[in-house]
Amino acid sequence: MESQTTQLCDQSAMALAGMLRRGEISAREITQSVFKRIDEREKSINAFVTTTRETAFKQADLADAKFRQGGDIPLLTGIPVAVKDILCTKGIKTTCGSKILADFVPTYNATACRNILDAGAVLVGKTNMDEFGMGSTTESSIAGPTRNPHDLERVAGGSSGGSAAAVSSGESILALGTDTGGSIRQPSAFCGVTGIKPTYGRVSRYGLVAYASSLDQIGAIGKTVADCAMMLNVISGHDPLDTTSANVKTPDFLKALKEGIEGIRMGIPQDFFAEGLDSRIKEKVFEAVALLEKNGASVVPINLPHSPYAIGAYYLIATAEASSNLARFDGVKYGFRNAGDITDCMEMYLKTRTKGFGMEVKRRIMLGTYVLSAGYYDAYYLKAQKARKLIKGDFDEAFKKVDCIMTPVTPCLPFALGEKMTDPLQMYLVDIYTVSLNLAGLPGMSLPCGKINDLPVGLQIVGKPFDEEMILRVGAAYERLAAAGR
Repeated sequence: MESQTTQLCDQSAMALAGMLRRGEISAREITQSVFKRIDEREKSINAFVTTTRETAFKQADLADAKFRQGGDIPLLTGIPVAVKDILCTKGIKTTCGSKILADFVPTYNATACRNILDAGAVLVGKTNMDEFGMGSTTESSIAGPTRNPHDLERVAGGSSGGSAAAVSSGESILALGTDTGGSIRQPSAFCGVTGIKPTYGRVSRYGLVAYASSLDQIGAIGKTVADCAMMLNVISGHDPLDTTSANVKTPDFLKALKEGIEGIRMGIPQDFFAEGLDSRIKEKVFEAVALLEKNGASVVPINLPHSPYAIGAYYLIATAEASSNLARFDGVKYGFRNAGDITDCMEMYLKTRTKGFGMEVKRRIMLGTYVLSAGYYDAYYLKAQKARKLIKGDFDEAFKKVDCIMTPVTPCLPFALGEKMTDPLQMYLVDIYTVSLNLAGLPGMSLPCGKINDLPVGLQIVGKPFDEEMILRVGAAYERLAAAGR
């Protein structure tokens, strides 16, 4: 059984769910396989901040007991899931990759975490991330950088780099991530897995440690489109604990995967295929689009004329919200406090925040405080909000003509560790194709569409608000066609 067990961690969640239901394997065997892979590869990849081995095996045994009893058992039961370390987990450390929360243990679960645990998932640990989600490489964490499983000298992407690397390497079957400007889609592309950012409001943000509240969204990372749909079924839904949670009906996302693509209109934004995009990535994305077109979908050229303003608008709005959200970490209520020689409250704030926050977080707090300050609010923050409205308007117009939009996820392949750490602007430009979706609140998914020099390339599918079914449908069709070599 050991030879089979060692390979269970490389299976998709849907495949494992089927095997569990047929009695071919146990949840304990899957969990053993995952932790064996963690033991083998975690030292080199560094996908986790915390692993929860003891808890995981207890949850796996409970899942096996449910299967023995029979009855209606959720698909997620017995499937190992990793959770990004920005989501509160009751009794388990939640650090946000920051020294200021290095010893913080929440007293409650985030709604998304509670939902997966209620569905019988096996929690294998908390994944590494850029500090407070502020980064594109998972290099700014107190736990050290996460490495790309495809090439250990390259970044895994960020800020959900630990979640993407864990799924890619078989250190978890599924993972929860968060996406503020591409933080699920970009690492998914870099690590060769599938990741979905739902519509803003589709998944409750209760228990998510906020970075930029109007942009943050929790989503799923899996090996396949079906895996993401399975997770989305569990984590979606209205939550009265989150005032931004949308009170809309949650469909069965798995049903959408069975529908064809005949007659679907795919928008190709000319603005996303201009200067700065690696020509090899462009070729892979167009090959994927051509495959779908050959099998019944149609291509419609579209324009998103305000896209060039997306990066600027995003980094003004996100930093402004971060400045406000991170004010709570002052050393008074919880988290790290500088216990050095201090004479008054202001000095304690200053020393705590200086020592507790990393360079990138400090940079964004200062930028955000500046753009919100008197005399600059209108010139920067207000103007960024106006640009945001124009960017959303572009998408609204485009979706009058198309059903989904196809773009690259990143302009470049995974780059070397440390390559962009000294140049924040170059780092920010890595998110050029992803941030506009967060500004507009739209759903988007990254899925693998080939490799270049053994490095993964991601295809991004963008949908209308609350039309995750469309992007899952198109993504599943592409997976089937690519696998069949059509």
